[in-house]
Amino acid sequence: MIRFPPALSSGSPAPLGAHWNGMGVNFAVFSANAQQVDVCIFDPRDRREIRRYRLPEYTNEIWHGYLPDAEPGLLYGYRAFGPYDPANGHRFNPHKLLLDPYARGLSGPLSWSDTQFGYRLHSPRADLSFDRRDSAPAMPRCVVVHDAYEWEDDTLPRVPWEQTVIMEAHVRGLTMQREMDHARPGTFQALCAPPMVAHLKRLGITTIELLPIQCFLPERHLLERGLTNYWGYNTLAFFVPHAGYLASGSPHELRAAIRRLHKAGIEVVMDVVYNHTCEGSELGPTLCYRGLDNATYYRLVPGNERHLINDTGCGNTLNLSHPRVLQMVLDSLRYWAENYHIDGFRFDLATVLAREPYGFDQGSGFLDAVIQDPVLSTRKLIAEPWDPGPGGYQFGNFPPGFAEWNDRFRDTTRRFWRGDGLQHGDMAARIAGSGDLLDRRGRRPWSSINILTTHDGFTLADLVSYATRHNDANGEDGQDGAPENYSANWGVEGATTDPVILKLRGRIRRAMMATLMFSHGTPMLLAGDAFGQTQHGNNNAYCQDNATTWLDWGLAATAAGRSMTGFVARLVALRGRHASLRAARYMHGRHRPMPDLPDISWFCPDGSLIGAAQWGDAGFHFLGVRRACTDEDGTVDMTYTVLNAHAEDVAATLPAPLGKWALQLDTTRPEQPEMTLEHGARDIIVPAHGLLLFAAVAGGEDA
Repeated sequence: MIRFPPALSSGSPAPLGAHWNGMGVNFAVFSANAQQVDVCIFDPRDRREIRRYRLPEYTNEIWHGYLPDAEPGLLYGYRAFGPYDPANGHRFNPHKLLLDPYARGLSGPLSWSDTQFGYRLHSPRADLSFDRRDSAPAMPRCVVVHDAYEWEDDTLPRVPWEQTVIMEAHVRGLTMQREMDHARPGTFQALCAPPMVAHLKRLGITTIELLPIQCFLPERHLLERGLTNYWGYNTLAFFVPHAGYLASGSPHELRAAIRRLHKAGIEVVMDVVYNHTCEGSELGPTLCYRGLDNATYYRLVPGNERHLINDTGCGNTLNLSHPRVLQMVLDSLRYWAENYHIDGFRFDLATVLAREPYGFDQGSGFLDAVIQDPVLSTRKLIAEPWDPGPGGYQFGNFPPGFAEWNDRFRDTTRRFWRGDGLQHGDMAARIAGSGDLLDRRGRRPWSSINILTTHDGFTLADLVSYATRHNDANGEDGQDGAPENYSANWGVEGATTDPVILKLRGRIRRAMMATLMFSHGTPMLLAGDAFGQTQHGNNNAYCQDNATTWLDWGLAATAAGRSMTGFVARLVALRGRHASLRAARYMHGRHRPMPDLPDISWFCPDGSLIGAAQWGDAGFHFLGVRRACTDEDGTVDMTYTVLNAHAEDVAATLPAPLGKWALQLDTTRPEQPEMTLEHGARDIIVPAHGLLLFAAVAGGEDA
């Protein structure tokens, strides 16, 4: 039983957060502008406040104090005193219980209440008014956590980038509708259950990228409409796993899941949101950062500090130009890397993180700090290279060490297979790893994360079934989500039983998936695309925590689902077999693995090299690409990929092989086995809306 002293001792300004040292708990919290910070201690049984202490010391803008005899499990929160002066960016209100930015655990849910706002919500003076009601009854409590966990022999798989195949998935959506023995659906338990691991291994997935799993908060206006923030891009606590994904409430469930996935050779990448918080605009609630130091944690409009800069489209923007805010983000990243053995991070709206007051900077404090960090620099680092702010599109401009989501690959692949004009030139550049945009400063093709579909947009099945978005269920008059998806319904909007349309849709899906897997760069597929998951035309299902977004594993059990799953697994296996399909270096046609054999060449149907006339022909929807490189064993691996986006079959001639050509894959006949052509045979028919893959095999004299 803790014996509460009359006051805290001075303690230490480091480390930040509430840390147990075996004899008590040290509290340290940053605020450059607070005049006083109190720590409130709560009874674990009835959650009432039982002690309140003033943090006695202030060192280098860190408030700190030490509570002897306190142990892990202690519940606490902060109250910050200072000016309530919105015009100058200050919004201190000691009536509001504040979460610790470094809290490693939370107890209880946040229940939305008017008391959580620092101002009177319905006052005519809006946020210039002041609310004196206590918000504690509606707030969670922070928990002092001791992170001890027995990892035993766990090691990071460290899959080389050239061999990486990523699946983007939502913990809840992936597992809600699948039996997982004794694992609770929708949780980390189900994520690592044997059936799920077997599915990932069957497909050849090396890396699973999880939508946000840090503690996030559904927006109040969504809950009032019967919706929720399903995706999770609304972070409340940067060091805490989301409680909704924990079956028992213990964070060790996440550690156990990661350990089991690692044992299967599968990496875990976190999608992290450090560009904004769940506190929203200046009219949002006071839950943590705003109440501790609004003027420091957030970017404010110069000359009008009452308002927050909104480069994120979410109401606020974290101020990573300040060293303490930057430190919080880096400490959070290292915490997940070291305490949860996370293999990498995908940075949501990464342009925000690299934006200084004057704009995006390749040498920003955040990028420099991550690249040189001895822990973080060894993890997979993936940037979403755009945001809604000024100059927000920065694809290709992140520094070496970062990979980038490639929306150019996504849009070009969709448009090429839809039959849009003048796409074949750009398609060629995307197949070659987007070296035209990324090949600089020693970057490698893996820097391009080739995406075809992601959580944000249509699924692959919907991409060939809907010409327009169908988002009425979101309650925004169908106006949310991207209006242009470069999709086509191929005859009927939505579901159909017409066998002709279904056959054509299947062809397009397989051709696009093969393009993804046979392009240089790092392929990322969306969970469910391997068996035909649909969201019924919703291309912005961020608020749909229901059957719209939960994977329908019944589809995977159908004949069509099993066929598509087997097809995707075959694509991944072929990619792994052929070094020329996953090149470690950019190919520009200048290097020759053998005399008179450029590493990459582009061909017309008649077997001649594509010239200026063909590159500029809007009616040209054909590409033949021969790629050759030296494999790990020193042999030359040569493949020829043929893409025909025409609505008719095309007669074509293969370039001369090394030995014989073997047909490895025909996307229009997915069940057809591999077949070696007769020696010297080069004339083929490329089916409409089809992709063929050939590989050179030994046999006879070189043609």
